[in-house]
Amino acid sequence: MTEYVWQPEASRIEAANITRFARAHGVQIDATDPTATEMAMRGFVRRSQTDIEWFWDAALRDMGIEWYRDYDRVLDTSRGNAWADWFIGGQTNIALNCVDRHATGARASKTALIAETEDGSSRQFTFAEMGEEVGRVANALRSLGVERGDTVACYMPMVAEVVFVMLATQKVGAIFVPIFSGYAAPAVRERLEDADVKVLFTADGSMRRGKAFSIKESADAAADGLPALRHVVVYRRIGETLPCPMTEGRDLYWSDVVSKQSADAETERMNALDPALMIYTSGTTGKPKGTVHAHAGCLAQMGKEIYYNFDLQESDVFWWFSDIGWMMGPWEIIGCFAHGGTIVVFEGAPNYPEPDRVWEMVERYGVTHLGISPTAVRLLMRSGDEWIDRHEMATLRMLGSTGEPWDPDSYRWFFEKVGGRRCPIINISGGTDIVGCFLAPLPVLPLKATTLQCPGLGMDIDVFDEDGNSVVDEVGYLVCKSPAPSMTRSLWKNDEKYLETYWSKFDNVWNHGDWVKVDPDGDWFLFGRADDTLKVAGRRVGPGEIESVLIEHDAVSEAATIGVPDDLKGTEVVCFVVLKDPQLESETLRGELIDCVVNALGKVDRPKAVLFADDLPKTRSAKILRRLIKRRYLGETDLGDLSSVANPDALDSVAAAR
Repeated sequence: MTEYVWQPEASRIEAANITRFARAHGVQIDATDPTATEMAMRGFVRRSQTDIEWFWDAALRDMGIEWYRDYDRVLDTSRGNAWADWFIGGQTNIALNCVDRHATGARASKTALIAETEDGSSRQFTFAEMGEEVGRVANALRSLGVERGDTVACYMPMVAEVVFVMLATQKVGAIFVPIFSGYAAPAVRERLEDADVKVLFTADGSMRRGKAFSIKESADAAADGLPALRHVVVYRRIGETLPCPMTEGRDLYWSDVVSKQSADAETERMNALDPALMIYTSGTTGKPKGTVHAHAGCLAQMGKEIYYNFDLQESDVFWWFSDIGWMMGPWEIIGCFAHGGTIVVFEGAPNYPEPDRVWEMVERYGVTHLGISPTAVRLLMRSGDEWIDRHEMATLRMLGSTGEPWDPDSYRWFFEKVGGRRCPIINISGGTDIVGCFLAPLPVLPLKATTLQCPGLGMDIDVFDEDGNSVVDEVGYLVCKSPAPSMTRSLWKNDEKYLETYWSKFDNVWNHGDWVKVDPDGDWFLFGRADDTLKVAGRRVGPGEIESVLIEHDAVSEAATIGVPDDLKGTEVVCFVVLKDPQLESETLRGELIDCVVNALGKVDRPKAVLFADDLPKTRSAKILRRLIKRRYLGETDLGDLSSVANPDALDSVAAAR
């Protein structure tokens, strides 16, 4: 007998957006019969996978996405799936759908944005007020010479102004580049330089656990000497608490360049496939990759998931605990505002000043949708149930999670203690490269513990074995056999890498690189990355990024980075280094190498250990075999096929690393 942890009640099924949508397309749903509902809805999901042109056209019209010019054709795959064109002939803009139509329409006086800083200060903006703020930033961008197709980056804490900058950048037809506020200067610089960023928005600093820290200092180090960068706009978050050196001719205060602008700004008419958003994702090669996403693709995918999978209703308040530099920041903003929803953004830590900060905010703002990573849930669990037992959180009706696989204990705690056993966990999985989900539960279907339940609507996904055969009830590669409108439009300046990364393993099929399994009931489960990419505290980092930092040290000859299981972060970083001279080995050097990683990439990626080895296992083409290093480090006896190892004795060196 199938063991479900949650079953939708008839009233939830009856009121859901997806129920209305499915019924409009001929699906017979009796909300009082859960079994019949499940069969009918799973059939609807399959139809959306096999007839993607019908689905995406129907979904966009059902969601009411607005166009300056309607598209003539949904999809053109004449150049192959890797170069699919969507919504041909259509013209729209994210700002048109997320700001303009609400700011002057029936939702003008509705609260759009609630922004809370770590000290508890809160600001709220109606759609009309947000429209004015976005207009001022848009006019500021134009006054600084930003034009269609230029890139504008944001390296700021999660304050309200981040939302205004993103939407204003898209309003003027430029490309928004969010950068994680915890990155160290070298990681920021790499992204600014690669993207040819013209204007950078940053802040003087931010607060973390009661202490002010500088962001401007890192921004200056990252921006120094970049030829494309014209201006740095500085928002005064901290004020006089920290020094804020300004470079004459380049740096401008927000209050001088934005606040004095007119609130009226024209929105550019953008072609459906014009880029609106570029988010960097890390792979195993060391350099972050710029994934490029179009106006229509973002609206289609993000809007679909918020509306159908999370069932956003007019009175809902949506809060996903995220930084703007992570995909879920733009995803929440665009997806919710496309439907006139209210969102919460938050600058601080989830357990400061007390372990119930999140639960208290849920109650104070009447949050209905709470999204948070498994890592954060494990952190909050450690504080004990007494903190969460103080809060009823009666407004919650939906929980969300992403970023990494769940363990059963944490999943059940989230479901039982946070959601009170009444809220489904919409556990989603996709990636920065599609700014959305391949897997996403529907709130009208039952849930097993830790499951991702079913394919995302309109996502023609499957599980392939190594030979490209479809498999059931065994772990394999997550693939997508048809294109989706939010798939990255190649990689920034790197078509070759794009084809190699996503389209080279299986012919005309997107290989996402995740390990997944679909059970005989049709329920999906995630098992992490099939490649070596690490997810530390829910954030993806490429081993090559860390290794490249270590190898820059004069003492290091080779380096390998692996991820090992951790109860809190999900994954901890362990590094192996081969020294040019073994006599240099010391605790002082070990500390230097750890500091190098922190200074280059930030504290999130701080290694748990740096171990000195005499040699590292490699293929005959000199590729370091992280897979074998990890297995040896974890004490596994079955190392699998060693035929590709050029120096198998190096495995003993890994075991003896100190």
